[in-house]
Amino acid sequence: MRVIRNYLYNAGYQVLLMFAPLITTPYISRVLGAHENGINTYTNGWVTFFYLMGQMGITLYGNREVAYHRDDKYHRSRTFWGIEALQLCTITFALVAYLTAVFLFSTTFKTYYLIQTLWIVATGLDVSWYFMGMEDFKKTVVRNTIVKLIMIVLIFTLVKTEADLWKYILLIGVAQLSGNLTLWPYLKSNIQWVSPKEWHPFQHFYPSLLLFIPTITTQIYLVVNKLMLGKIGQPTALGQFDFSDKIVKLVLAIVTATGTVMLPHVANKFASGDYKGVRESLYKSFDFVTSMSVPMMFGLMAISAKFAPWFLGKGYNEAGGIIFFEAPVILFIAWSNVTGTQYLMPVNRVKEFTASVSVGAVVNIIANFFLIPTYSANGAAIATVISELCVTAVQLYCVRTTIRRRQLFRSSWRYFLGGLIMFLVVNRICDVMTMNIVNMAIQIFVGTVIYVVCLFILKAPVIEQAKQVLGK
Repeated sequence: MRVIRNYLYNAGYQVLLMFAPLITTPYISRVLGAHENGINTYTNGWVTFFYLMGQMGITLYGNREVAYHRDDKYHRSRTFWGIEALQLCTITFALVAYLTAVFLFSTTFKTYYLIQTLWIVATGLDVSWYFMGMEDFKKTVVRNTIVKLIMIVLIFTLVKTEADLWKYILLIGVAQLSGNLTLWPYLKSNIQWVSPKEWHPFQHFYPSLLLFIPTITTQIYLVVNKLMLGKIGQPTALGQFDFSDKIVKLVLAIVTATGTVMLPHVANKFASGDYKGVRESLYKSFDFVTSMSVPMMFGLMAISAKFAPWFLGKGYNEAGGIIFFEAPVILFIAWSNVTGTQYLMPVNRVKEFTASVSVGAVVNIIANFFLIPTYSANGAAIATVISELCVTAVQLYCVRTTIRRRQLFRSSWRYFLGGLIMFLVVNRICDVMTMNIVNMAIQIFVGTVIYVVCLFILKAPVIEQAKQVLGK
């Protein structure tokens, strides 16, 4: 039940993350426009590389290590202090490197680059990995909820024109920093003070570095399409792609919430030698994310053409096509989240995970190089789908000796059939209806009913899982 409770906490927070942009995105897209939003995306893309360099693989490594020592307060505390000391050292190095690069090489957007520095500072003070390792998701969800709500109010209050881009970037950065700071008071009752002589922070450097490689590689193929689109294309095209990408990833966030929850759970089972439990958790999780990601993918594709210009504004007509082309990543990332984040990472098969995301990064760069000049933002979306498909394929190959892949996909056809029927009906309804909040709610309701009915008729395993949970 702890896993279910943690998933509900995390999924609930992901719903909030979806709800916040549902309120702010239409406003920001209209007030700032595609050009100014493109500037924000471009400058934030660069700062992302630097704070990831400072963070290394500490978020994943710290999560896993705390899970390994969850039942021993002394070792857990020593692990925390050592990892956090290392994080402060590496983030300081990243901050100095970033500021040096900004002052030496930045000729445009310097003010925006400097405001983005808050992301690096916030990363150094992020201890959410500790609470994730303890499977205590309530604290991170509550503090992030409060911060997000305050940020929404401030955005509507302070961001009024295109000239307020700096205020928008500042608010996002301050929100990130404030959210991380609010977790520190909770540490007092969770850990004990350990002498700095026993921290040994640099013993964590090499294993964190091993996890840093897949982390930074993953970000490369997530961010590089935006950077290449910004260089090869125009800020307006980048703004179109950025909002389309955010909408797709927001829908995806509900599904990938399972990865954050399952990583420490599986790591703890692995540390205790429960290998059968690890595999069973994987099979159930894979079936669950398939049942969730398929309707989200088809549903978003069905309404994308009319939804994008209605939601984002008249200047975003191209975003509908971008969303349609990128929507399949919802499924591929959901699958790789299970095989990678929920299996390969907790059982310490980091090299195979690294290989998979490295393939994705290389494929993404090559695909962008050929597709962006011809298809602009649509090309970047297609390149994203191709790269995520490659990541998933490599990970499925890596688990072939320990996981029965036929069992993973045994019931997938049921979800695809139900999703396809839902797509055909919803897409037809969308064609004949004017897009507004009421009609969109009707389309979502109809699509949900059709999909659930199909699952009952086809006797999908997720129905039995749901009955067992509700029965308890």
